[in-house]
Amino acid sequence: MESNSGGELTLRDLTIIYRRRRKVIYGAVAVLFSLAAIYCVLATRRYEATETIQVQGKSQDGLGLETLTGGAAENDTDALAANMNIQTQANILQSETLALKTIEDLHLEDTPDFKPRWSPIGWAMGLLSSPGVSDPPHASLEDSPQRRRRVIAVFNRFLTVKAVSGTRLLSISYLSSDPKMAAAVVNKLTESLIDFSYQAHFNATNQASSWLGGQLDALRKQSEDLHKQLADAENKSGIYNLGTVDPLGHAQSYSGVLDQLQQASTALALAEQNRILRGAIADAADKGDAEALSNLAGNTTAGATMNNTLGLIQNLRGQEATAQAALQQAEAKYGTSYPKLVELRASLVGLQHSIQLEIQRLKQRAKSDYQVAATAEEKTRAQYDKLRTQADTMNNKSVDLGLLRQEAEQSAKLYQDLRTKFNEAGVLQGLKGSTITVVDPGRIPGKPKKPNVPLYLGGSLAGAFVLGCCLALMVDIMDSSIHTIGEVERISGGNLLGITPFYKAKPDSSSSDRSRFLASEDDPESAFVQAVRAIRTAIFLRGSATSCSVILVTSSVAGEGKTVISANLAALMGQAGKKVLLIDTDFREGALRTVFDLPSKPGLAELLAGQVQQPEILSVPSVPNLDALQAGSSQADSSGMLSSMAFVGWLSAWRAKYDYIVLDSTSLLPGAEPLALAPLSDVALLVGRPGLTEKSQLTRSYQLLTQNSSHFVGTILNGLRPGEDGYSSYFGSGKLKHQ
Repeated sequence: MESNSGGELTLRDLTIIYRRRRKVIYGAVAVLFSLAAIYCVLATRRYEATETIQVQGKSQDGLGLETLTGGAAENDTDALAANMNIQTQANILQSETLALKTIEDLHLEDTPDFKPRWSPIGWAMGLLSSPGVSDPPHASLEDSPQRRRRVIAVFNRFLTVKAVSGTRLLSISYLSSDPKMAAAVVNKLTESLIDFSYQAHFNATNQASSWLGGQLDALRKQSEDLHKQLADAENKSGIYNLGTVDPLGHAQSYSGVLDQLQQASTALALAEQNRILRGAIADAADKGDAEALSNLAGNTTAGATMNNTLGLIQNLRGQEATAQAALQQAEAKYGTSYPKLVELRASLVGLQHSIQLEIQRLKQRAKSDYQVAATAEEKTRAQYDKLRTQADTMNNKSVDLGLLRQEAEQSAKLYQDLRTKFNEAGVLQGLKGSTITVVDPGRIPGKPKKPNVPLYLGGSLAGAFVLGCCLALMVDIMDSSIHTIGEVERISGGNLLGITPFYKAKPDSSSSDRSRFLASEDDPESAFVQAVRAIRTAIFLRGSATSCSVILVTSSVAGEGKTVISANLAALMGQAGKKVLLIDTDFREGALRTVFDLPSKPGLAELLAGQVQQPEILSVPSVPNLDALQAGSSQADSSGMLSSMAFVGWLSAWRAKYDYIVLDSTSLLPGAEPLALAPLSDVALLVGRPGLTEKSQLTRSYQLLTQNSSHFVGTILNGLRPGEDGYSSYFGSGKLKHQ
């Protein structure tokens, strides 16, 4: 197969292939359509019953744990969950369990549809595979693996379960040769599904109930143990529950250790304050800071003795100041030698000495008081630390006790809640209905579903046409013969001299075994004759007006019509007023005598063999200006005889007598005669026939004729049939005569 353009196939190329291979396509259509028609006549009529059910939402388990845990309602509103639920129900409908139950309940194994049938494919597969375990005699269907496998396969072949898109509906269809049985199967299958759902729900409920009952008993015992542990812990902890709660809802309790810790904390704070004050007084006394001592003297926490000492020092300081003022006044008034000044100075010194003595006593008292305060603080802190340690221990116990109390309360609450909801769920599950609702029950069908005659016949036509086109394309790809004008032009380099349509020869009136191929005489107005006239005109235009032209007519293989072309071309040249000699050079199967109905005479073979001295050239009575020389018969080397000097001499003599000499030769590839005649000719015509001549044959023949030769080589595409590429372009769409 090759496109006309030499590139990729176009729609036009495919159309040409369709026309060329239409017999293949029509044959495939006829065969497949006939097979489909036979099948429709012989096939068993099967009726289809359909039932539609609705799959409602369902809980995740048999006991409704979503209800127990306060979860969402059991309707599966999620699209993915709903789709999974529907698909699950569809798979259950197609399970072996429901199939076996339906088969056994309806005794389907005894119906004609389930009777064993011989299958060549099954028989062949049985030879290649292991036979498996044999069925025990008189065993049930469940215990017979081979029977079970066979009947389930038959049942599944007739069963169809599909989900209706965008809904919760399932469609269940079953085919049967009995319409009543088809309806009974789908109804029974749905009934089995509902029973299966109830049974599965009942089993799941029992299992969940048993398991949860044990869990509730364990939870009750755990709650009781926790409450016992709580009572023992409260007795050992020393923490007493007051039975009240604070504003935050926490239980209030009392502990003596915590009360003592609170008192110790207050005492420690007072001891720290007293120590700090005693230290400040001792520091001020040690430095002799009268102002600081004066400020501390009014602090009631300093003690009565310390306050008295500080008050005495303040009085002495006042007396000292008075004595100092009186001394300064006396000195100013009486002078330094005044006798009373001695007394005043002595009094002043005495006051100062008393002040120093009181300060020393104050320092000792302040130091002693500080040490006492420090010792008291240490004791108070030790007591506080002891109580704090006890309180920490008590606090840990309180935390553990609180956790234990909370755990006990939660355990008791969980047990009560689960027990209450478990009882409620049990009642609800007992009242719960099936999730399967029958929308349309299976009804007895009124007409058969299969075979669908219009569908099968229409499908066979469409499939056969596609298959035929594929076969046509495959045949065309595998066919290496020439079919198109473009192929011949590419092989001959554009030297396509003419195209002739297919011509069917007329029977010879003188003999029923022979046919005449002389269309120029029998049917001069035919398209074939017109095409040969065009070839004659092309040769006339290439020939010389003053010299004879020798025309060699050959083909690649036999049967391509070279003799028909030679005879009709020579006859038409003679009718055009040219003196023409037609020589049959095929010594083995010469056919010119049959074409012109000539008497048997010695021919070219006898002439070249020296058996006769002069050629027996005969005039064709029915064609003017046309002489013919028969081939004769000879067992000698024909190619050697045609390339001999004797033939060259005779050809030169004939050139002087005739305007055109047409050499009807043998086929080129099987014989060597055309190669011997080619150098002696002026024009070589290579004839090819569509569907017969191989491309490689035509290519090789053209190469042999053109190599080392100066003559013109033209190709002729002979026998183009209606529908083939280029036919309508050259000869129109009308039907030709004698085709």
